[in-house]
Amino acid sequence: MIIAVNTRLLIKGKLEGIGWFTYETLKRMTLNHPEHEFIFLFDRPYSPDYVFSENVKPVVVGPPTRHPVLWYLWFEYQIPRILKKYKANLFLSPDGYLSLRTKVPQLGVIHDINFVHRPDDLPWLKAKYYNHFFPKFARIARRIATVSFYSKEDITRSYKVDYDKIDVVYDGINQIFEPISEKEKVDVKKRYTGGADYFLFVGALHPRKNVSGLLKAFDAFKSVKGDATKMVVVGGEMHKTGDIHETYENMRYRNDVVFTGRVSSKELHDIFGGALALTFVPFFEGFGIPIVEAMSAGIPVICSNTTSIPEVGGGAVMYADPLKIDQIADAMLRIHEDADLRQSLVEKGFIQKNKFSWDETARLLWMSVEKALQ
Repeated sequence: MIIAVNTRLLIKGKLEGIGWFTYETLKRMTLNHPEHEFIFLFDRPYSPDYVFSENVKPVVVGPPTRHPVLWYLWFEYQIPRILKKYKANLFLSPDGYLSLRTKVPQLGVIHDINFVHRPDDLPWLKAKYYNHFFPKFARIARRIATVSFYSKEDITRSYKVDYDKIDVVYDGINQIFEPISEKEKVDVKKRYTGGADYFLFVGALHPRKNVSGLLKAFDAFKSVKGDATKMVVVGGEMHKTGDIHETYENMRYRNDVVFTGRVSSKELHDIFGGALALTFVPFFEGFGIPIVEAMSAGIPVICSNTTSIPEVGGGAVMYADPLKIDQIADAMLRIHEDADLRQSLVEKGFIQKNKFSWDETARLLWMSVEKALQ
């Protein structure tokens, strides 16, 4: 079989959540299935690191898909042409975008549909594109994969598609995340916070992630505690970050917040390992990879009690309502004060994280591919 794959998010040094999903699953699937040919469709020059095996043929298909108009041109005109040229038996799209102008069977991985519930978090044109096209993509797809049962139910309910057409393929964990030694923790804290303990946020900076609420909760925590504890925020800016900047400027303890921007995988490993706890309280999440990464790194987790997050966190995390600043601040105080609680959450996290692995993700996604090819 010839399987064409949308690999436009495999961009060297810029892998985000869906990019990592693409990388980890395709690396395994191509190596595990040498009997099939994979056509990797990039929208710009690619790194040879992403040509995982001899059965992968990389093809550059312009133009680079940088905004909705170019998304439309790429998926509705370029992709059908390429699928026909290479006689593809299936089009696999790990970011969920499909083509309405091809008869080739398609499998889309729709990670979540946050834009249905929170369109104002996105630039107007992007929100319009998603809410116009993704219902159509969901209906024309031969099969859909998604990363949680919450998202499966949400897609079924919102788009009126058959529940049995959707396969759940949980995200996995990058194997680099593991506990670090006490000496390493001291070194990491010296590097990022001048030696102080710190809470950690990891993720893109945009409204859905509730970074403003987290900063307000940290300010409230500091107002009670008043010690040297800091907040480290790891991630690049995406959409509508004005509220984050305004909240930061109005903080009493803004000098105790460290913004690192994007960091390398090695730096992220170190920052996770040195943290007092992960504080991850988004309004909406299709999975929440940082939660599992924190568990693997051996640190406790404070997270939202909404959408897919309880499915991922199970009984191994401390929950808070993302709309209630006092709940988030109280969870931070409890984590800060109670070493036994921290240790208990770490131990539960080590058990919970074993439910998630990229090997299993790739296996389940391949099962979805086989169903789509039938």
